[in-house]
Amino acid sequence: MIERITFLFLRLNATASLYPLRYFVARISGLAERGGQGDRRFLSFCPPAVAPCAMTQQTDALRYSPRGATGAFGSNLAAHFHLKESEQVSAAWSADSLFAVTRLQSDSGIPDRTTQVPSEAALHISVSILPVPLRAYELWIDGKAIEVPYIPALRTSVMDLQSDPVCWVGTGFDYVHFHVPKAGLDEIARDHGVEPVGSYKFAICEHDIVVAQLTQYVFPLIGSRDWTGSLALDQFSLILGSHVLRTYAGLPPVGAAKRGGLAPWQARRTAEMIRESLDGDIRLSNMARECGLSVSHFTRAFRKSFDKSPYRWLLERRIDRAKALLVTSDLPIADIAMRSAFSDQAAFTRAFVRIVGESPGRWRRAVTSKG
Repeated sequence: MIERITFLFLRLNATASLYPLRYFVARISGLAERGGQGDRRFLSFCPPAVAPCAMTQQTDALRYSPRGATGAFGSNLAAHFHLKESEQVSAAWSADSLFAVTRLQSDSGIPDRTTQVPSEAALHISVSILPVPLRAYELWIDGKAIEVPYIPALRTSVMDLQSDPVCWVGTGFDYVHFHVPKAGLDEIARDHGVEPVGSYKFAICEHDIVVAQLTQYVFPLIGSRDWTGSLALDQFSLILGSHVLRTYAGLPPVGAAKRGGLAPWQARRTAEMIRESLDGDIRLSNMARECGLSVSHFTRAFRKSFDKSPYRWLLERRIDRAKALLVTSDLPIADIAMRSAFSDQAAFTRAFVRIVGESPGRWRRAVTSKG
């Protein structure tokens, strides 16, 4: 199931528009209803027994953050929870807004209420990886106590960081938190001809199968260096943002904005930027800025021009480099993986099979035997 949803994500992550998202929701909803087990089968999930600490990931991620960016994510969020460690990846949405994903864990809960989070124009979306027992979680919004039910695994909570959220957790927990700036959501909305949204629906223990499955996708990647400076993370943030607008801001379904592709000079410059950064050290925001477009507009225009997402096009160029090395050298596949900007041989093999249709070793033998 997870593999199938991941495949859908890779196919749809380029557009990040409300129309493809509606299709995405329908597809995964359909998968959830098959097999006679309904949502329980769809949401079955066993988190890894051991999750490495990734404090260094925060340092790397800040290289791609707006200057002086602060907010309720990463080590800042951990400090509010009286924790010393967190895992984080982040993506710049605009000059002054940052989308971030943070994982916080504790074996025993926290000793006191969370400290006051500075007010900011952003949503705090939390997904519980583990169930939270009844009366083990207390929540206050604008100083008012909120009734919190038993929280099953993979349930979603949505809070406005301008509403002074404070909580206490008296049991071990494992949460993934999405920091979603309203400025970025406004940009996505405007790019579809919709006025910026004034308010978002508060939710606690929401059964949101889209956010649950997106969390399952991102969960093993939060502490991974593969997502530092990753186009995949940029595109992930746009998909989540589109879903938030549709589900928690009440935007009606709309069609994809009917705009053309990139101008020839924009397409040439974008291809040049990607080829110069095959290690993945490039962001959608950088390319969009170079083309004078918003991120969501650029992403759709790129797909119209290249018939694939920027991340897929980047992967294909990496595979092209790997193919050349496979044919012209005797290097081990593990070395070729590193020279082609993949984190390890396993990641390289997965990408190669997905794009080429067979493993690197088999492809190399077939090509060299013909020669």
